[in-house]
Amino acid sequence: MRKFLCYAIPIALCFAIGLLGSLLQSSALVEWYPYIVKSPLTPPAVVFPIAWTVLYILIGASLGVMLVKGDLGLVKLWLLQLLLNFLWSALFFGMRSPLLGLITIFLLDIVVFAYIISAAGRRNVAMWLFMPYLLWLLFATYLNGYIYLMN
Repeated sequence: MRKFLCYAIPIALCFAIGLLGSLLQSSALVEWYPYIVKSPLTPPAVVFPIAWTVLYILIGASLGVMLVKGDLGLVKLWLLQLLLNFLWSALFFGMRSPLLGLITIFLLDIVVFAYIISAAGRRNVAMWLFMPYLLWLLFATYLNGYIYLMN
């Protein structure tokens, strides 16, 4: 049961933060986002909830690996990335600020990269579980940057 909770709690926390962030996005997704200039590489809207569902499971499982092994050294970095993830939604969509979103996602990129580098020497599985997240964030950084520059 303890092992199950080590995975279930971080995954549930990711989904809770994601849900909270999505509440901040709802009006912007109707009133603002459809009318701004976006990159031609912007995926269809249906891709985002699917991608984030997979990513939240991987992100939570990464911390779960650390918790099962009793390695609490990366919990602060993990929590910081989750906070920045939420703040990006609040700033980009909630405040409708591509600039603040871009600054936040740059910080998020750095924190996620730091987590990956730190996990690499401790728990390689935890590191690999974060790699799709980093790749998605780098793509999202490009999309955010494009929106900032073009609007």
